Amino acid sequence: MKPNQKLALALKSLKRLQDKQRGVIESTDLKDAERALLVEEGFLRPVMKGWYLCANPMDREGDSTAWYASFWSFLAGYLGKRFGKHYCLNAEASLLLHARSTVIPRQVTAIAREGGTSVLDLPHGTSLLIYPDEKALPKKRDVVDDLQLFPLPETLCKLGPQAFRTLSREAEIALGLLRDPADLLILLLAGEGMPAAAGRLAGALRFTGRPHEADRILTTMRQAKYVIRESNPFEISAPRLGSTRERSPYVMRLQSLWAGWRDDVLSLFPPVPGLPASAETYLRNVADRYRADAYNSLSIEGYQVNDALIERVARSGWHPEGNREDKQDRDALAARGYFQAFEAVKASLVPILAGKNPGEVVHVDHHRWYGELFAPAVTLGILEPHQLAGYRSGPVYIRNSMHTPLPKEALVDAMQSLFDLLSQEPEPAVRAVLGHHLFVFIHPYFDGNGRIGRFLLNAMLASGGYPWTVVRVKRRNIYMEALESASVDGDIKPFTRFLLQEMQEADENTNPR
Repeated sequence: MKPNQKLALALKSLKRLQDKQRGVIESTDLKDAERALLVEEGFLRPVMKGWYLCANPMDREGDSTAWYASFWSFLAGYLGKRFGKHYCLNAEASLLLHARSTVIPRQVTAIAREGGTSVLDLPHGTSLLIYPDEKALPKKRDVVDDLQLFPLPETLCKLGPQAFRTLSREAEIALGLLRDPADLLILLLAGEGMPAAAGRLAGALRFTGRPHEADRILTTMRQAKYVIRESNPFEISAPRLGSTRERSPYVMRLQSLWAGWRDDVLSLFPPVPGLPASAETYLRNVADRYRADAYNSLSIEGYQVNDALIERVARSGWHPEGNREDKQDRDALAARGYFQAFEAVKASLVPILAGKNPGEVVHVDHHRWYGELFAPAVTLGILEPHQLAGYRSGPVYIRNSMHTPLPKEALVDAMQSLFDLLSQEPEPAVRAVLGHHLFVFIHPYFDGNGRIGRFLLNAMLASGGYPWTVVRVKRRNIYMEALESASVDGDIKPFTRFLLQEMQEADENTNPR
């Protein structure tokens, strides 16, 4: 049999397993020869002894994207194959999944019915700790992403004080998801009772703006003759969410990030200049920055563009029907789309500079920007017209990032929440910094998120009279590191400082490179 035929047969076997097992492969699932060939060709990547993950052969050595994208799927597949349903993630890991954390944790702990204690070293500095404790396994479990979890009320009751400090955002979101304190009281009153947990949860509920529910827990526990000392387990100075009744943990996360970060942005950004006296002059300055903006923004995304290409598509037009170079040039497609989107953004600036609510303007117009960005690809038949209709219909991952963008089913609510936050925010600097970051945090499209996010940034800067700002390709690594610091570490200050530096550069130099 020819080598390509052997690979084709091996790929068929892999495809069957991938669909059935979410890309998690045990060595015994494949014949030795097939497994060795798939590893050699890059379609399988070792995770630990005897276990593999489906991979993209185009990924470079050391690339972490496939692992972070498949982290939870691997845990679900491995734990399911080894223990069936006789395990449960501990309270902290259950909290992450109930609150829909977007960050891959360094270590996850699972409780099993039997076996010994072990620590499994996994790729890129992650690990899985497993220990046996049959008595600690809950009788009823929730299943999220095929993983066995403590139910939400039990998760909250089992969280220790440290978890409220180190996972404060997730704990706030989990409390926001709780509809009735009776679900907590059933557990707090069971057996010998949980007076310490009752005191923590009463304090947590009071801190987050739910005093009546806190009093209900204290009163009921004391009626049952428990001695309860209320204590607030949070160390943050103020709640980020308050007494929300929002049902989406993703929306609560956006609201929490916005509330927790806005003061950091305001502490670093200069005072708002105010809307310019002459909108025409401001728009001329924006037009003057087009070449630099197109060059840098497209280059950040990996397109090979130069001044000649920018000039050709902007001034001489773009004619794929009669110009073979235009038809075949991927970079020309991107440049033409960028030109059309830039013009659409300039049109959106007109009502913003006239004082219309910028969040409402961008809410309506951002789909048009996206449509213009990719309209040239539709013209050539590379994309189907329906692909311009709305947000993505599947998962997407950011290369080598520990942050996982929101799933497709969360996008509509999350984007509505983002535009609500933009529309309600009085400070242009906050709208600009957090609007850009949270747009790419959500990652609503399969492609073009960075470009649309930078357009959004500049629309919000314009709403305060700040200059149109070019994020320079020569600082791409710093830009990506700052975004990662905010998404993974929860620190918005590096990203705020970065944008401020780029804005000051734009103010000093009309055409920054």
